[in-house]
Amino acid sequence: MSRTLQLAEQLISRPSLTPDDAGCQQILGERLARLGFRLETIESGPADFRVTNLWAVRAGADGGRTLVFAGHTDVVPTGPLDEWTSPPFTPTHRGGQLYGRGACDMKSSLAAFVVAIEEFLAARPDPQLTLALLLTSDEEGPSVDGTVVVCHTLAARGETIDYCIVGEPTSVERCGDMIKNGRRGSMSGRLTVNGIQGHIAYPHLARNPVHAFAPALAELVAINAAGGWDPGNAFFQPTSWQISNIHAGTGANNVIPGAVVIDFNFRFSTESTPESLQQRVQAVLDTHGVDHTLAWTVGGLPFLTPPAELVEAVQQAIHDETGIVTELSTSGGTSDARFIARICKQVIEFGPVNASIHKIDEHVAVDAIETMKNVYRRTIERLEQIEAGSAA
Repeated sequence: MSRTLQLAEQLISRPSLTPDDAGCQQILGERLARLGFRLETIESGPADFRVTNLWAVRAGADGGRTLVFAGHTDVVPTGPLDEWTSPPFTPTHRGGQLYGRGACDMKSSLAAFVVAIEEFLAARPDPQLTLALLLTSDEEGPSVDGTVVVCHTLAARGETIDYCIVGEPTSVERCGDMIKNGRRGSMSGRLTVNGIQGHIAYPHLARNPVHAFAPALAELVAINAAGGWDPGNAFFQPTSWQISNIHAGTGANNVIPGAVVIDFNFRFSTESTPESLQQRVQAVLDTHGVDHTLAWTVGGLPFLTPPAELVEAVQQAIHDETGIVTELSTSGGTSDARFIARICKQVIEFGPVNASIHKIDEHVAVDAIETMKNVYRRTIERLEQIEAGSAA
């Protein structure tokens, strides 16, 4: 059994449900400390939801540029235990796959990070490149006391990050066939349309908010269907608007509701801003005279890392290790990369095939674990070559 696989199994055996790190960061930190990393634990959040974050740094010679490996030790709940083929926190092998909660998202990536660094430093104990890890136990939860807190702390201290690899599962069919070099932004709205509750037999004595909102809804749907929010660009799909929930009524079939509440979400490209989308929605509501209140929540801004040193280093590492010409993509949901991108210009995500994440019987291909470790190590080596060349 490889050292990477052993470490992955050790992490999977820890039931680290958000926000409980369950000792995962201690396991990783002890190995990093032996390599000369300076460890800093940053706790955040209320007493009943205490989040553990680890910032570990090993300075390069002459203060070289910094490569950060970022990820999360927390996992989502298991779901019904009786539906699992094997216990979710007992690492189990079947058919070339390693099963367990967090096997794919993302404890195998964390193991690959650390062993890749160990192998690199064994071969080059005094590199120019500064290496760091940023780990949190609050990625699968609210994500308000995790990576974002560490990023704010670093920014306040004036610490810089030059490159960052987030170990999210990004591959589709084979490990390495896709990496994320950006993500769309996410913004949610809660719209409350006001009416007057009344008896359904006496509509002239009431005002139905669902009816009042219907023309505006039709226009918003038409804008979305026509791709009218923005056209997207070479890296991003057009911005999309979707309703997730509509709530109205008392449950009785003879009462006109007094209000209707609509929850919706934008996934937006770099062609739009939160302000521009908010203004568009407000204009539609005003045009139709909708009596309403509207609250907005920006979950994350879009980011993009154009092809440069980091993208090229990862693409080359994947090709050298697997022969795959990897695809760049900004598809999918959000990740903690959205926070890191605020303080780091070059951020990518690379990890195993994502087909089983958050599912019953989550798993990762055993051979992919070693592939990831080798790709991470090759990437470090390539960036070190660039750094050493700049210092020469």
